[in-house]
Amino acid sequence: MIKPWTIAIDGPAGAGKSTVARLLAQRLGYLYIDSGAMYRAVALHTLRCGIPLTEPDQIAALARAARIRFQIAEAGTDGAQRIFLNDEDVTEAIRTPEVTALSSAVSAIPGVRSAMVSLQQAVGAQGGVVMEGRDIGTVVFPGAEVKVFLTASPEERAERRHRDMTARGTEATLEEVRRDQDERDLRDSTRPVSPLISASDAVTIESDGMTPEEVAEEVLAVIDRRRREK
Repeated sequence: MIKPWTIAIDGPAGAGKSTVARLLAQRLGYLYIDSGAMYRAVALHTLRCGIPLTEPDQIAALARAARIRFQIAEAGTDGAQRIFLNDEDVTEAIRTPEVTALSSAVSAIPGVRSAMVSLQQAVGAQGGVVMEGRDIGTVVFPGAEVKVFLTASPEERAERRHRDMTARGTEATLEEVRRDQDERDLRDSTRPVSPLISASDAVTIESDGMTPEEVAEEVLAVIDRRRREK
């Protein structure tokens, strides 16, 4: 039997990775894995334990000991995937502004990345996954059959994030969202371990003005083309 493929989607915040990855997983019958949610779970755990960023070794130890898992939604539900931290459903808790602000800094800690990459590789070892993040095609699954670098202009990304936050009831101005986004982009792209970069063999998609469905169709076309090449 042919092993199911691994689809790696990387890109900056607000590029639409999560929505597109979910659509692709549904269309392909694959497992969707939000790698960023794992780092958010570690950030939430760090906040609750009161460990400051000045103690990276303690945070890394916390990440190694944490039990993080995904649960696929049951039929008849809204289709949302749930994430659990030490058997607690933290799907909503990891989306607060406090966790968002901390997650990028926590994810830059080498020991945290090492722990999460090992977990991500174990979950996706058998293929049949669509995983999105910032280092999936370069570090987690460098051998992925299809790699996509999904991006958009800073202005459009900030507007998307602002709309999402408003829909969740989080108050923030567009200017605040753009400032936080710029800081995160800089931190993610310049960190010494697993920086945000496009894999040399990734297909870049600029999603300005595109709906998630249109982006998903473009990725599906890439997958179809790669399969024919095989």
